[in-house]
Amino acid sequence: MMRPVGIDAVRAEIARACRDAGREADSVTLVAASKTFDADAIEPVVAAGQRVFGENRVQEAKAKWPPLIARHLGLELHLVGPLQSNKTKDAVAMFDAIHSVDRESLAAALAKEIGRQGRRPLLFAEVNIGAESQKAGVAPQEIDAFLAACRARHGLEISGLMCIPPEGEAPAPYFALTAKIAQRNGLKLLSMGMSADFQTAIAFGATHIRVGTAIFGARS
Repeated sequence: MMRPVGIDAVRAEIARACRDAGREADSVTLVAASKTFDADAIEPVVAAGQRVFGENRVQEAKAKWPPLIARHLGLELHLVGPLQSNKTKDAVAMFDAIHSVDRESLAAALAKEIGRQGRRPLLFAEVNIGAESQKAGVAPQEIDAFLAACRARHGLEISGLMCIPPEGEAPAPYFALTAKIAQRNGLKLLSMGMSADFQTAIAFGATHIRVGTAIFGARS
């Protein structure tokens, strides 16, 4: 089991990985995945200067983040878990980015809600990069058509791709494929890499890494 190393050590590792890849450290956004952790665990990370956080569930975020946002300026909240279509109103209102756009019905609901609220969160399409039956996401062979439908049919601007490589396999080929799909679709953002593999993700062009365990420790 991975032990937490803390926010400063994660930042140092990001800087090193960027240096090795010939990239600027500020080209990577660290999304501190705070799902299941309460405000007491989050406060020290905010105090250390972290401003971007990731949550898996809309209801959990609604319960714990409003007081934190009221207390701290400049916090940014990303939804990194699955989104039900009936939760799009709350998601658009609350999140600055949504990493899990994975079906046309959700794209349609998001487009409608964005038009209604006039609020435009950053949107990532989730690719089921390992074509795993138990995982959400658009199959790699269908992602080009999905992105085209989001744009043409729903007027929805997708800015990047998100992926989670199969557990227990080398992540590099999956990161490389995700980057290739993004490039051919003119997408500049890549949400890929977590606590165990974010250094590899940075080498393959990740712009957003979702790191929880290395910062907060294991979840109960």
